[in-house]
Amino acid sequence: MRRRLRALMAALFALPLALTVAPSAHAADPTTLTNGFYVDPDSSAKRWVAANPGDGRASAINASIANTPTARWFGSWSGAINTATSAYTGAADRADKLPILVAYNIYNRDYCGGHSAGGASSPSAYATWISQFAGGIGNRPAVVILEPDSLGDYGCMNQAQIDERESMLTNALTQFSRQAPNTWVYMDAGNPGWASAQVMAQRLHEAGLRQARGFSLNVSNYFTTSENIAYANAVNRELSARYGYTKPFVVDTSRNGNGSNGQWCNPAGRRIGTPTQKGGGAEMLLWIKVPGESDGNCGVGAGSSAGQFLPEVAYKMIYGY
Repeated sequence: MRRRLRALMAALFALPLALTVAPSAHAADPTTLTNGFYVDPDSSAKRWVAANPGDGRASAINASIANTPTARWFGSWSGAINTATSAYTGAADRADKLPILVAYNIYNRDYCGGHSAGGASSPSAYATWISQFAGGIGNRPAVVILEPDSLGDYGCMNQAQIDERESMLTNALTQFSRQAPNTWVYMDAGNPGWASAQVMAQRLHEAGLRQARGFSLNVSNYFTTSENIAYANAVNRELSARYGYTKPFVVDTSRNGNGSNGQWCNPAGRRIGTPTQKGGGAEMLLWIKVPGESDGNCGVGAGSSAGQFLPEVAYKMIYGY
């Protein structure tokens, strides 16, 4: 009953806005349909703590990382994607919590960086996959971060590949609008150290940002929240001046407590940041990357693979050394 009342009130308050906001506006705000954010019960940090209860680092990792609401990433490893997103959002729905999901399976993923290369086998395969991703969520409340790095990763791509990528993202947003009306989708916009605000505003717009709730920043990176807010404001100024609209944004604060030292791949001396919450200078501050998960075979994660949980890295990140 509580959720039904919240849904009704959200829909009623949204009605006057329907005539003025961008096409991405939904009838309900997913944060009003839920009571706080969902803690992934099967995150890499939680699995490690459960498997290593006698480890001296387990208590700190459990208290500071494993029980903070963090996104779950979905890709080819997720199996039947409709089933996977349905199960995850269904569990969150039963707990009356808001889940954060990351769609990370675009064709030619990490094409220029390479540490997380992979993704769908073709643009058409991705179209099927992302449609099923959205369909699995359905009417349940959710937040989705759409394809981290996809708009910053243009350095080695030709124009045909760029056009192909932007088309895939535009179609993805269409699928969420059609199938997941209570989901807020944020297109990933890289970080302040990647592309200029002018360039990123153009890329976002050309990939269909009008259909999205907004854009995400700093996913799997380390720039401070204030640096990201300044960058987001610059992006929005460009969007306003060139295209006549602005968008809300979210910031990944999972590993930005000490800011960036200029390195992006498992740098030493980083620290966890502000836990997942609404507000904080952005629409939401979110833990999108699980602290302690490797960026790849590099830095303090030498010998690891992208996504592998490294308890020593996680432990040091709690204290910032």
